Amino acid sequence: QLDNHKVVKLFVFLFLSGQTLFKVVVKSLSPKELVRIHVPKPLDRNDGTFLVRYRMYETVNEGLKIEILYGNEHVAQSPYILKGPVYHEYCECPEQDPQAWQRTLSCPTQEPQIEEDFASFPSINLQQMLKEVPKRFGDERGAVVHYTILNNRIYRRSLGKYTDFKMFSDEILLSLARKVLLPDLEFYINLGDWPLEHRKASDIPGPIPIISWCGSLDSRDVILPTYDITHSTLEAMRGVTNDLLSIQGNTGPSWINKTEKAFFRGRDSREERLQLVQLSKENPQLLDAGITGYFFFQEKEKELGKAKLMGFFDFFKYKYQVNVDGTVAAYRYPYLMLGDSLVLKQDSPYYEHFYVALRPWKHYVPIKRNLSDLLEKIKWAKENDEEAKKIAKEGQLTARDLLQPHRLYCYYYSVLQKYAERQSNKPEIRDGMELVPQPDDNTSICRCHRKRLSREEL
Repeated sequence: QLDNHKVVKLFVFLFLSGQTLFKVVVKSLSPKELVRIHVPKPLDRNDGTFLVRYRMYETVNEGLKIEILYGNEHVAQSPYILKGPVYHEYCECPEQDPQAWQRTLSCPTQEPQIEEDFASFPSINLQQMLKEVPKRFGDERGAVVHYTILNNRIYRRSLGKYTDFKMFSDEILLSLARKVLLPDLEFYINLGDWPLEHRKASDIPGPIPIISWCGSLDSRDVILPTYDITHSTLEAMRGVTNDLLSIQGNTGPSWINKTEKAFFRGRDSREERLQLVQLSKENPQLLDAGITGYFFFQEKEKELGKAKLMGFFDFFKYKYQVNVDGTVAAYRYPYLMLGDSLVLKQDSPYYEHFYVALRPWKHYVPIKRNLSDLLEKIKWAKENDEEAKKIAKEGQLTARDLLQPHRLYCYYYSVLQKYAERQSNKPEIRDGMELVPQPDDNTSICRCHRKRLSREEL
């Protein structure tokens, strides 16, 4: 309910529990401050928990009060107070003390994947990178972007023809720079699907730290969260349907009411996906799999048929989800893990930044690379329903923890911080680099209340 006649605008959601109303109110701590906020419908996670999201359009100086009422009584630890100032997404007011920012976000002190990725790079020689990267990875077919961050400003130049996806790396770096003072550093991001650096630590010359969205067992790239989950996090509530939070409120019917079959829809980006469809044709009582678009194996469309596109939320009408690699790791995997179906995950040499925390038979059920045991695993799940449900729930809870928006920000910052600490040369703005400007969002008022420190003061 929105009262336009008062200075303070309240956003109130009512949802029924029997005859008693729950109510969630988001408002400014100060009745003198005008608050313009977008708050979509709460997400019911069907386990007694709800997600309430909101998007700021002005700076709130004193802070926010979030009230959760059952009838007229406060519940849980309501009211929740967010001390100000609270800034909207496009407000460029970086926290000058990165450690304070990390403490506020409760960032983990260690990320195992980051530790592993940087083990091969005790020192990073920027001059060596400047000589090697353009020659090795920056040819016409390349998809690498060279970045320098200096004084919290971001500069870049593209190496190669296929660098359109730089909009995603630009987007997260700019978003980080609006929130916290970034270290000065110079690095290369690979925008292609496959990791690039295959030299071993013992090789001469040794490996160089290319940053990628996907890792593999035979490469040495430093891994960031994929562009897909990064973009979905940044653009949540601005036109992106499948983001890491909305999935959690759209997990389909309860476990007992889900269709007791394994399910898959996707493009033909790997041969095992074709095998999956063939298995489905032969075992329709166990598996419903279909290819929605043919690009790599167009000759197979007549034989296997083309399935209609399906909304992702509808996947969770099925009890079991089959996760098979695409060209590299299937980027739908984090979304599947956030649902409440059991994920049957293909064994893979590829991984994303959070896989290191997941364990087979605890968070998902493993299946062989060639899918030879898939039917056996589906039958196991059907015969061991309580165990299957337990694994699905454990996987979901772990994914919720690992894939919270603030954890992605923490992860990005930690990678940049580790990289900066290892540089043996001073980062520079190189010939051909251009400034990546912060977006101009004239519709949102931005007032900075943080003291801007000079580099000398830091």
